[in-house]
Amino acid sequence: MQPEWPEEIHKELVAVGVRVVGYVPDAGHKRLIELCQADKNMRAVPLTTEEEGIGLVAGAWLGGEKSVLLMQSSGVGNIINVLGMVQVCRFPLAMIVTMRGEQGEFNSWQVPMGQNTARVLETMGVAVRQAGEAQTVAGHVRAMLLKAFEAQGAEAVLIGQRVIGIKSFQEQRSQ
Repeated sequence: MQPEWPEEIHKELVAVGVRVVGYVPDAGHKRLIELCQADKNMRAVPLTTEEEGIGLVAGAWLGGEKSVLLMQSSGVGNIINVLGMVQVCRFPLAMIVTMRGEQGEFNSWQVPMGQNTARVLETMGVAVRQAGEAQTVAGHVRAMLLKAFEAQGAEAVLIGQRVIGIKSFQEQRSQ
């Protein structure tokens, strides 16, 4: 049985009128990405790098559309420079981040950023909410979306590795 939190997040995105969803392909967001791709009222935009997502979000806002950026915690390291644009230009940035590098991580390269994602985002002026249990994800996303679009600021929900599932090295190699 697949987890229900991706469906709950999709409902929250629909409820606030998100029309553009930028993402770098990610197994943790797989189901949510599929839901956004299937939604005729949303445009799911694959990105080559996470920093492209900041430009996508800015352009969507200038065009009158609400958007959200999906990424993995390792992608947070890729957007540090362009996060300054959010503060200077004052547009809403809503990010949903699947975490890696937490307890049980098989890939040691994911650990440093995974352990510091919240701190890095907060240092760059992003308000962070952490969802460590599946039943808290939708509530955190709802609050994050409302705050980002009302205050025109940067907000993020970090979805813990316990929620998305911890993969083994063997599982990764077979995918």
